[in-house]
Amino acid sequence: MQLYLACPCTSFPRSFARDYKETYRYPPPSTVYGLLLSLVGEVDMEAHRGVKIAVGIVGDDPPISRIVRKQRHHKFSKTHMGTYPTSKFSKPNHHELLTDLQIAIQIDSGEELATVKLVDRVAIALSAPSQISRFGGLSLGESWAMVNGVRAYRDADGSVRWLIKDNRGLIGLPVWIDRKTGQGIFQRFGWSDEFHLECLVEIPKPPTVEQKSKKTKRSTKKS
Repeated sequence: MQLYLACPCTSFPRSFARDYKETYRYPPPSTVYGLLLSLVGEVDMEAHRGVKIAVGIVGDDPPISRIVRKQRHHKFSKTHMGTYPTSKFSKPNHHELLTDLQIAIQIDSGEELATVKLVDRVAIALSAPSQISRFGGLSLGESWAMVNGVRAYRDADGSVRWLIKDNRGLIGLPVWIDRKTGQGIFQRFGWSDEFHLECLVEIPKPPTVEQKSKKTKRSTKKS
Protein backbone atom coordinates (compact mmCIF):
# COMPACT_ATOMS: atom_id res chain seq x y z
CA MET A 1 0.00 0.00 0.00
CA GLN A 2 1.29 3.44 -0.96
CA LEU A 3 -0.11 6.58 0.65
CA TYR A 4 0.12 10.31 0.00
CA LEU A 5 0.18 12.77 2.89
CA ALA A 6 0.37 16.56 2.97
CA CYS A 7 1.29 18.54 6.07
CA PRO A 8 1.33 22.36 5.89
CA CYS A 9 3.59 22.88 8.92
CA THR A 10 5.49 20.51 11.20
CA SER A 11 8.76 19.91 13.02
CA PHE A 12 10.79 16.84 13.97
CA PRO A 13 13.10 17.97 16.80
CA ARG A 14 16.49 16.29 16.68
CA SER A 15 17.36 13.95 19.51
CA PHE A 16 20.12 16.26 20.77
CA ALA A 17 18.09 19.48 20.41
CA ARG A 18 17.73 21.43 23.65
CA ASP A 19 17.22 25.20 23.75
CA TYR A 20 17.49 25.56 19.97
CA LYS A 21 14.84 23.25 18.51
CA GLU A 22 16.60 22.06 15.37
CA THR A 23 14.50 19.77 13.16
CA TYR A 24 15.28 16.69 11.12
CA ARG A 25 14.90 17.61 7.46
CA TYR A 26 12.76 14.56 6.68
CA PRO A 27 10.09 12.57 8.60
CA PRO A 28 11.68 9.87 10.79
CA PRO A 29 10.22 6.35 10.35
CA SER A 30 9.43 6.31 14.08
CA THR A 31 7.23 9.40 13.63
CA VAL A 32 5.50 7.99 10.54
CA TYR A 33 4.78 4.78 12.46
CA GLY A 34 3.14 6.84 15.21
CA LEU A 35 1.02 8.67 12.64
CA LEU A 36 -0.20 5.38 11.15
CA LEU A 37 -1.15 4.10 14.61
CA SER A 38 -3.09 7.32 15.23
CA LEU A 39 -4.81 6.96 11.85
CA VAL A 40 -6.25 3.56 12.79
CA GLY A 41 -7.00 4.50 16.40
CA GLU A 42 -4.31 2.32 17.99
CA VAL A 43 -2.92 3.58 21.33
CA ASP A 44 -0.47 0.72 21.95
CA MET A 45 2.92 1.52 20.40
CA GLU A 46 3.85 -2.17 20.55
CA ALA A 47 0.82 -3.35 18.55
CA HIS A 48 2.37 -3.45 15.07
CA ARG A 49 6.07 -3.82 15.68
CA GLY A 50 7.65 -5.71 12.81
CA VAL A 51 5.89 -3.65 10.14
CA LYS A 52 8.14 -2.18 7.44
CA ILE A 53 7.76 1.43 6.33
CA ALA A 54 9.32 3.39 3.46
CA VAL A 55 9.22 7.19 3.33
CA GLY A 56 9.59 9.32 0.21
CA ILE A 57 9.53 13.05 -0.49
CA VAL A 58 7.11 14.23 -3.16
CA GLY A 59 8.54 17.16 -5.11
CA ASP A 60 11.21 19.43 -3.65
CA ASP A 61 12.55 19.40 -0.10
CA PRO A 62 10.31 21.36 2.26
CA PRO A 63 11.78 24.76 3.20
CA ILE A 64 12.93 25.37 6.78
CA SER A 65 11.64 28.39 8.69
CA ARG A 66 13.14 29.63 11.94
CA ILE A 67 10.84 31.27 14.45
CA VAL A 68 10.99 32.45 18.05
CA ARG A 69 8.47 30.87 20.40
CA LYS A 70 7.89 30.60 24.11
CA GLN A 71 9.27 27.48 25.74
CA ARG A 72 8.55 26.36 29.29
CA HIS A 73 11.30 24.98 31.51
CA HIS A 74 10.12 22.94 34.49
CA LYS A 75 12.38 22.29 37.45
CA PHE A 76 11.28 19.38 39.57
CA SER A 77 12.21 19.80 43.23
CA LYS A 78 10.61 20.05 46.67
CA THR A 79 10.77 23.84 46.63
CA HIS A 80 8.66 24.32 43.48
CA MET A 81 5.86 21.91 44.45
CA GLY A 82 4.43 21.77 40.92
CA THR A 83 3.91 25.54 40.58
CA TYR A 84 5.54 27.02 37.48
CA PRO A 85 4.80 30.75 37.01
CA THR A 86 5.30 31.97 33.46
CA SER A 87 7.58 34.81 34.57
CA LYS A 88 10.16 32.37 35.97
CA PHE A 89 9.82 29.24 33.90
CA SER A 90 9.19 30.53 30.37
CA LYS A 91 11.63 32.11 27.94
CA PRO A 92 11.85 32.69 24.17
CA ASN A 93 13.73 30.08 22.13
CA HIS A 94 14.35 29.48 18.45
CA HIS A 95 12.40 26.71 16.76
CA GLU A 96 12.78 25.28 13.24
CA LEU A 97 9.70 24.42 11.19
CA LEU A 98 9.15 22.54 7.93
CA THR A 99 6.44 23.93 5.66
CA ASP A 100 4.49 22.42 2.76
CA LEU A 101 5.70 18.89 3.41
CA GLN A 102 4.43 16.25 0.98
CA ILE A 103 5.42 12.63 1.47
CA ALA A 104 4.67 9.15 0.15
CA ILE A 105 4.48 6.20 2.54
CA GLN A 106 4.83 2.53 1.61
CA ILE A 107 3.65 -0.11 4.11
CA ASP A 108 4.71 -3.78 4.20
CA SER A 109 3.06 -5.90 6.91
CA GLY A 110 4.49 -9.24 5.76
CA GLU A 111 6.57 -9.79 8.92
CA GLU A 112 4.21 -8.28 11.47
CA LEU A 113 3.29 -10.23 14.58
CA ALA A 114 -0.21 -8.76 14.92
CA THR A 115 -3.25 -10.84 13.95
CA VAL A 116 -4.84 -7.97 12.02
CA LYS A 117 -2.06 -6.30 10.04
CA LEU A 118 -1.45 -2.56 10.04
CA VAL A 119 -1.77 -2.37 6.24
CA ASP A 120 -5.26 -3.89 6.49
CA ARG A 121 -6.31 -1.51 9.26
CA VAL A 122 -5.10 1.48 7.23
CA ALA A 123 -7.07 0.25 4.21
CA ILE A 124 -10.21 0.03 6.36
CA ALA A 125 -9.59 3.51 7.82
CA LEU A 126 -9.40 5.01 4.32
CA SER A 127 -12.24 3.08 2.67
CA ALA A 128 -14.69 2.78 5.59
CA PRO A 129 -13.71 5.26 8.34
CA SER A 130 -16.93 4.56 10.25
CA GLN A 131 -15.55 1.12 11.12
CA ILE A 132 -12.66 2.46 13.18
CA SER A 133 -12.66 4.24 16.53
CA ARG A 134 -10.17 7.03 17.12
CA PHE A 135 -9.95 10.38 18.88
CA GLY A 136 -8.14 13.70 18.41
CA GLY A 137 -6.63 15.25 15.31
CA LEU A 138 -4.23 13.46 12.98
CA SER A 139 -0.74 14.93 13.35
CA LEU A 140 2.67 14.26 11.86
CA GLY A 141 5.05 14.92 14.72
CA GLU A 142 3.86 17.08 17.62
CA SER A 143 0.14 17.45 18.32
CA TRP A 144 -0.10 20.92 16.74
CA ALA A 145 1.30 19.67 13.39
CA MET A 146 -2.00 18.48 11.92
CA VAL A 147 -2.06 17.06 8.41
CA ASN A 148 -4.35 18.09 5.58
CA GLY A 149 -5.27 14.48 4.93
CA VAL A 150 -4.13 10.99 3.95
CA ARG A 151 -5.16 9.08 0.83
CA ALA A 152 -3.84 6.63 -1.74
CA TYR A 153 -0.93 7.97 -3.79
CA ARG A 154 -1.69 9.06 -7.38
CA ASP A 155 0.79 9.54 -10.22
CA ALA A 156 -0.53 13.09 -10.60
CA ASP A 157 0.82 13.89 -7.11
CA GLY A 158 4.34 14.10 -8.54
CA SER A 159 7.55 12.11 -8.59
CA VAL A 160 8.84 10.56 -5.36
CA ARG A 161 12.39 10.49 -4.05
CA TRP A 162 12.66 7.57 -1.64
CA LEU A 163 14.86 7.39 1.41
CA ILE A 164 16.93 4.22 0.99
CA LYS A 165 19.06 2.49 3.63
CA ASP A 166 22.72 3.40 3.23
CA ASN A 167 25.20 2.94 6.08
CA ARG A 168 27.33 5.71 4.54
CA GLY A 169 24.39 8.01 3.83
CA LEU A 170 24.33 11.57 5.11
CA ILE A 171 20.77 11.37 6.47
CA GLY A 172 20.36 9.87 9.95
CA LEU A 173 16.84 9.32 11.32
CA PRO A 174 15.37 7.49 14.34
CA VAL A 175 13.51 4.28 13.55
CA TRP A 176 12.40 3.37 17.07
CA ILE A 177 12.49 5.18 20.43
CA ASP A 178 12.16 3.22 23.66
CA ARG A 179 9.73 5.27 25.77
CA LYS A 180 10.97 3.72 29.00
CA THR A 181 14.71 4.30 28.56
CA GLY A 182 14.73 7.11 26.00
CA GLN A 183 17.24 5.15 23.90
CA GLY A 184 16.71 4.95 20.16
CA ILE A 185 17.57 2.89 17.09
CA PHE A 186 18.81 4.98 14.18
CA GLN A 187 19.32 4.31 10.48
CA ARG A 188 21.33 6.19 7.87
CA PHE A 189 19.78 6.88 4.46
CA GLY A 190 20.59 8.02 0.96
CA TRP A 191 18.29 8.82 -1.98
CA SER A 192 16.70 6.69 -4.70
CA ASP A 193 14.51 7.92 -7.56
CA GLU A 194 12.85 4.50 -7.69
CA PHE A 195 11.34 2.35 -4.97
CA HIS A 196 13.47 -0.63 -3.88
CA LEU A 197 13.07 -3.15 -1.07
CA GLU A 198 16.02 -1.44 0.66
CA CYS A 199 13.77 1.59 1.11
CA LEU A 200 11.71 -0.39 3.63
CA VAL A 201 12.75 0.00 7.27
CA GLU A 202 11.49 -2.38 9.93
CA ILE A 203 10.01 -1.08 13.15
CA PRO A 204 11.98 -3.57 15.29
CA LYS A 205 10.15 -6.48 16.83
CA PRO A 206 10.15 -6.67 20.65
CA PRO A 207 13.00 -8.77 22.10
CA THR A 208 12.20 -12.42 22.78
CA VAL A 209 12.44 -14.01 26.23
CA GLU A 210 15.76 -15.58 25.20
CA GLN A 211 17.21 -12.20 24.13
CA LYS A 212 16.07 -10.60 27.38
CA SER A 213 17.71 -13.35 29.44
CA LYS A 214 20.99 -12.90 27.55
CA LYS A 215 20.96 -9.16 28.27
CA THR A 216 20.30 -9.89 31.96
CA LYS A 217 23.22 -12.35 32.13
CA ARG A 218 25.55 -9.81 30.46
CA SER A 219 24.57 -7.04 32.88
CA THR A 220 25.06 -9.44 35.82
CA LYS A 221 28.56 -10.37 34.65
CA LYS A 222 29.55 -6.70 34.25
CA SER A 223 28.37 -5.83 37.74
